[in-house]
Amino acid sequence: MFQWHRSTATASYPAELLPRARGMVVVTGQSKASATPDDAMSSSDAEDDFQEPATPTATQAGQALPLLPQQFPEVVPLNVGGMFFTTRLSTLRRYEDTMLAAMFSGRHYIPTDAEGRYFIDRDGTYFGDILNFLRSGDLPPRERVRSVYKEAQYYSIGPLLDNLEDIQPLKGEKVRQAFLGLMPYYKDHLERIVEIAKLRATQRKARFAKLKVCVFKEEMPITPYECPHFNSLRFERSESEAKLFEHHCEVDVSFGPWEAVADVYDLLHCIVSDLSARGITVEHQCIGVCDKHLINHYYCKRPIYEFKITWW
Repeated sequence: MFQWHRSTATASYPAELLPRARGMVVVTGQSKASATPDDAMSSSDAEDDFQEPATPTATQAGQALPLLPQQFPEVVPLNVGGMFFTTRLSTLRRYEDTMLAAMFSGRHYIPTDAEGRYFIDRDGTYFGDILNFLRSGDLPPRERVRSVYKEAQYYSIGPLLDNLEDIQPLKGEKVRQAFLGLMPYYKDHLERIVEIAKLRATQRKARFAKLKVCVFKEEMPITPYECPHFNSLRFERSESEAKLFEHHCEVDVSFGPWEAVADVYDLLHCIVSDLSARGITVEHQCIGVCDKHLINHYYCKRPIYEFKITWW
């Protein structure tokens, strides 16, 4: 940048005759080392040499990213989390609304590794299954469906998600979730089982913990004079009669009631499966029924299960 220097010769001129500075003069590309004390010049000379600031390049801005759209070859080498793949550019762009199509559209910069492969910072274990679907519509074997589904979600491949949801085990999972949707408290109660077991094992410095869980499908008991509604599990009871049967069993966690064909054993299977999916070792057995007296000769009779959670 040019600097203004005041000389002794200008001190004798009247103030109104001195040249006025019209602003900062910026000249790009001028280094400090080239400036010397003899570089003083008048304002008119500075105006003649004034240049518009040049557009900064990526190097000048301290960035290594190219400013122009990135060009990709027809055959694209890939490095996905350290695993190498090769595919056609058209395969990656098969579906326009996916992340891969956006990444390799030329609008975004994709870094390359030392060998020139385009790098995607993602575990590449199931990326081959993603490419196989984009190439020819092939679906993964059943044991890989859940994992590939997660990758399809990450890369936003809608057609693959739709196909995976229509095969096992995801199709069965949709039916299971429809059943569990009847119990909006299910996840909270599942978490309560884990927290209680953890607390008891910690307090007792024990390898495992036991807790009581009540699982019942419908309000119990059913008297001989009650008739269920047609195709329903609900019974005709007045409000006052219903209150006589209301109570809470003396257990740690309770599930029920629900209105569906699925029974108590189906819900127990869901509980055990979901706990096992979290790496928790669980065993359960029926230890009896709730013997709470309700009214006249009627008792609760809800089944009580003992859950044993083993931590190590």
